[in-house]
Amino acid sequence: MKALEAIPLAEIRAARERIAGSVMRTPLVRLNVDDAPAEIHLKLENLQPIGSFKLRGAGNAMVRAGRQALANGVCTASAGNMAQGVAWWARRLGIPCTVVVPDHAPRAKLEAIERLGGRILTVPFERWWQVLVERSYPGVEGMFIHPVSDPDVIAGNGTIGLEILEDLPDVEKILVPYGGGGLASGIASAVRGLGARAQVLACEVETAAPLSAALRAGAPCPIEYAPSFVDGIGGRGLLEEMWPLVSELLAGALVSSIAEIADSIRILATRNRVIAEGAGAAPLAAALAGRAGSGKIVCVVSGGNLDMAKLREILDGRVP
Repeated sequence: MKALEAIPLAEIRAARERIAGSVMRTPLVRLNVDDAPAEIHLKLENLQPIGSFKLRGAGNAMVRAGRQALANGVCTASAGNMAQGVAWWARRLGIPCTVVVPDHAPRAKLEAIERLGGRILTVPFERWWQVLVERSYPGVEGMFIHPVSDPDVIAGNGTIGLEILEDLPDVEKILVPYGGGGLASGIASAVRGLGARAQVLACEVETAAPLSAALRAGAPCPIEYAPSFVDGIGGRGLLEEMWPLVSELLAGALVSSIAEIADSIRILATRNRVIAEGAGAAPLAAALAGRAGSGKIVCVVSGGNLDMAKLREILDGRVP
């Protein structure tokens, strides 16, 4: 696939029209922590019907494709949240959905996919990553909805940027979890299209931080990957087609530890009564550690699909 370019503002606005009425305009609220190093706001995408922002990109891609292209159903490769987004829209449109998941996908997310009617195919992580690269899986029919590097998916993600800038026009930094780059580049495209000065910063976890490694090296490179409860972000490397886009649009990457992310989940739950999964709490972990500096900061809480047993451990002061 050829390298991607920033999504035009017109495409992001058109995406908002397509998904209006189905996708929630999520609130932007202040973090209830008095001694934070910045004025921190939370964009609560965990409140979407599937508990994740992925509903936006999946919906825009599928609605724009039209009935004829979706006649044989849809498929995707996802560790959980994009799978739920595609399955939610497939059920709404009355078409079959198949999801290829890596063997470390959390049970809570797999159960949600099944509740939505998705058919699950579990494969080793290396094979799953190959599905992302090849954009297909043998024997599976239907339109493939790429969870990251589909321009229509990125445009749908960009609608979050429109909402943030409407609610907080003078935001200085927007911190976004970095999985494959589709969310961060969508928001950054909206910021650029609107002519705003806000910086968009990617947030990673220390056990799987391919963007930080690529920025240091000046090009994508393989890294050591260690699975953790922070399952919605991180990988062994970057998708090649995403590198030109994210290296152009993003102001940098901030890396947090597993313990810092667990602490941020605890803070979100106890101070704001917000349930976030590991990926969704990564921006707050970076902000509270002071890595994003001071000023007005928005942390995108990308999802809240955290296994309840892990949440109990975290609330008890432990790290899963």
